[in-house]
Amino acid sequence: MKKTLLILFASAICLTSMANIPLKSRRSQLLNLNYNRPAAFFEESLPIGNGRQGALIYGDPNDDIIHLNDITLWTGTPVDQREGEGAAAWIPKIREALFREDYQLADSLQLHVQGHNSQFYQPLATIHLRDLTDGNIENYWRRLSLDSALVQMGYTKGGVNVRREYFASNPEQMIAIRLVADRAHSLSQELCLTSQVPHSAKASLPSKRVFANGESLGWEGQITMTGHAIGDPQQSIHFCSHVLVRTPDGQVVASDSTLRISNATEIVIYFVDRTSFNGAHRHPVDDAAPYLEAASDDAWRLVDKDYKSLRERHVKDYERFFERVELSLGKRERHTIDGNQYLMSEGYEGADMPVDQLLKQYTDQGGHSRYLEVLYFQYGRYLLISSSRTPGVPANLQGLWTPHKWSPWRGNYTMNINLEENYWPAFVANLAEMTEPLDGFVSSLAENGRHTAHHFYGIEHGWCASHNSDIWAMTNPVGEKNEKPEWANWNMGGAWLVNTLWERYQFTADKEYLRNVAFPLMKGAAEFCLDWLIENPKRPGELITAPSTSPENEYVTDKGYHGMTCYGGTADLAIIRELLTNLCQACRELNTEPELQAKANAALQRLHPYTIGNEGDLNEWYHDWKDYDVHHRHQSHLIGLYPGNHMVNETPLVGTSELSPLLKACEQTLRQKGDETTGWSTGWRINLWARLHKGEDAYHIYQKLLTYVSPDGYEGPDKRRSGGTYPNLMDAHPPFQIDGNFGGTAGVCEMLMQSQYDGQECVVELLPALPKAWNEGSVKGLCTRGGFEFDFSWTDGKVTDVNIVSHDGGTIRLICNGKEQTMELKPHIVKMIKLKKK
Repeated sequence: MKKTLLILFASAICLTSMANIPLKSRRSQLLNLNYNRPAAFFEESLPIGNGRQGALIYGDPNDDIIHLNDITLWTGTPVDQREGEGAAAWIPKIREALFREDYQLADSLQLHVQGHNSQFYQPLATIHLRDLTDGNIENYWRRLSLDSALVQMGYTKGGVNVRREYFASNPEQMIAIRLVADRAHSLSQELCLTSQVPHSAKASLPSKRVFANGESLGWEGQITMTGHAIGDPQQSIHFCSHVLVRTPDGQVVASDSTLRISNATEIVIYFVDRTSFNGAHRHPVDDAAPYLEAASDDAWRLVDKDYKSLRERHVKDYERFFERVELSLGKRERHTIDGNQYLMSEGYEGADMPVDQLLKQYTDQGGHSRYLEVLYFQYGRYLLISSSRTPGVPANLQGLWTPHKWSPWRGNYTMNINLEENYWPAFVANLAEMTEPLDGFVSSLAENGRHTAHHFYGIEHGWCASHNSDIWAMTNPVGEKNEKPEWANWNMGGAWLVNTLWERYQFTADKEYLRNVAFPLMKGAAEFCLDWLIENPKRPGELITAPSTSPENEYVTDKGYHGMTCYGGTADLAIIRELLTNLCQACRELNTEPELQAKANAALQRLHPYTIGNEGDLNEWYHDWKDYDVHHRHQSHLIGLYPGNHMVNETPLVGTSELSPLLKACEQTLRQKGDETTGWSTGWRINLWARLHKGEDAYHIYQKLLTYVSPDGYEGPDKRRSGGTYPNLMDAHPPFQIDGNFGGTAGVCEMLMQSQYDGQECVVELLPALPKAWNEGSVKGLCTRGGFEFDFSWTDGKVTDVNIVSHDGGTIRLICNGKEQTMELKPHIVKMIKLKKK
């Protein structure tokens, strides 16, 4: 969200004290991931990305491995919209079995309502950069700077000091690498480009373009690679990549797919690529994007640009997003690091410690590093900026980073939590633009989902999506007629995902976006749900779904049957309740569709209600059945608590910690679940505890998320396996899934601030779930529903200062320090509030 007004407040003392501090130190922390050795595994490598291209940098001076990705390189072609014709005939038979309480038969019949599985996200290429000089490596270091999105490394070899730097530029759509030595003509490197997918590569030199004025510009050498995703080349996405080398004083020799650079003082390498992907509904060969021309154009646009200007443009582009939010936990003091002064928070000592060691120390010694907690929070924002800037192609299970030929879970879009979780921090953490890829993707889902609704479910209105999707926006139930219904047959993916579009409107107050983008897609998803709901034959007048599943969980009936398919599952009804509630508010705000609003309101009144079990927990199933695994990673029946908002009226009143019976049931469910789970589930539970205003529980789970996990390939006697965090701070399911990173970042925001907006009034609560460990701190740039931006500080657990940036104006009911204050703010102003300490 862009600020429309910037106001600086500073005393003479502040100005004097800041005068000798570098500009970067104006951030509250020095945000680096530091290491003292190269990566040996993917989970130790450092990711860079520009929202389409990504690179994983291992940083070995002798053989630097750089895995390259393009978020648009997948197997397959557009879906067959005729898939599933006739499958809907099985739905009445499944319902008949369910209402006879023959759950085993219902489970078996569900196999008839399954379609193909998703396509695979593919790796693009790998660069090997091998050092040809002799000598031992000394004084090695590498780091990722979150402030600038630069990876840097340095070392000494044979008495020569070498620096390397890497970045992925969104403005230039390229990845850059630079090597510099402090002794002339001392760099000799072999650069090889290869790939795990079908390809051909050819190195050549020189490559020049002569302009009309006679000037000749170009490269000392280049490697061109063309190829395609695994599969029939006539039915696959194709790609073209160029590696471009510039060295002012070295010699370059080309051989096959290798360039040898000798006796150089400086080497600059650029990587560009494009694929033939041309949209979810266009064939990547018959209706391909002009990828060959696009890759060539990307290369030639770099010809007359120097590295320094490209680097500056990259940093400026990145900083305009990243610098919007600052977080400080603990007292801030001035410290000198690497000769520069920085304003650092409590626990700053970890700023120059290798992150893998810091993470182990945090895990083993009770979690006392405020620096690591802030670093992880900001790392999630870094990853989102770096992986989600391609129209119509959102961040997938891997974000966009994979070294694998076949990524875990196909690297796809899993829509029963994971894709949604990717975008939980986007709005509150001031990165609304990063959700734009979802707009085109959900629109493509809606187009395919109309056919899925008809063929698989017999529904003639609206659209649906299921458990998995891919770049082709597949919407069919998956499983290929032999997988478990608990995940394969779930059909609420579209109904859940559209709420992210609604959230964008809630946070930005952009009615044109609501009218033209979000509302039509919400309407279609709601129309499917309204037709999918049926009257409960066990309780006439009540609406339920049937068949129903609760994502990936299993029950045990009172008669001992261990099953998956049911009717009236709580998760289904929570998603539908959230969607219909939001739809009705959208209708009111746009003053449109009164008949649809009336129909949705009527359905809301008839939905089977939440129920509380004999153990005081929230029932996940229609009946009070036992979970087969009470500690299961999914807690889908709590969607209404978070990320949903329809339980908001149940939250504790100001000045009291008393929970309603419904929220007590949610709390009991979380207590039953425990705290040992996967990375992404841990991220979700932070947010759930925060919504319950249980700061100590939320913080405990955040600490669990920061549990050190060994790389998957490490087999030493001290290996550690669990959900948590890898040495490069990527989320460990395990294996790697990026959603846990985003869930963790969102959870910190939810602990510090919560907001609701009904179209008339924005309710903002500050420090709703603050743990004692964060007794003092400050945050800048968090966004609320209703279109406001907050900076605030706190001491002894009490808010002391609040600045509110009002973008569009409106009414705010501010809740902090146990009191409420209502205020009217005009557009484009900053409201400052100074609160007295008791």
